[in-house]
Amino acid sequence: MRIGQVAAQAAVNVQTLRYYERRGLIPATRRQASGYREYDADAVGRVRFIKHAQALGFTLGDIAELLENTACPEVQARAERAIARIDTKLAELERMRGVLTALTVECRSQGRNGDCPILRRIDL
Repeated sequence: MRIGQVAAQAAVNVQTLRYYERRGLIPATRRQASGYREYDADAVGRVRFIKHAQALGFTLGDIAELLENTACPEVQARAERAIARIDTKLAELERMRGVLTALTVECRSQGRNGDCPILRRIDL
């Protein structure tokens, strides 16, 4: 398969495939005499695996390890690290939500007069 076909079937763009190849996440491809990359049928499934793993919070570094080491204890350890990263992001998002909620309440109570408290907080 050519790169465009793999990209379309895996629902990614061509640059993503090239990046994954540079990172070693998908095997280097053969080149046809015309210079086109030639991918095997497994490439689509591998790219889908990568995208699904990313959607679950795994980093590309984690994914490279998952592709190499499928032993359950190692996979579990990586999953637990992904959970910790997600928990950190959730806490940061909750903090951001709290600040914005307070600022919008302040904005509503101020009406149309004066400087916008949201913009003041952003330091504009």
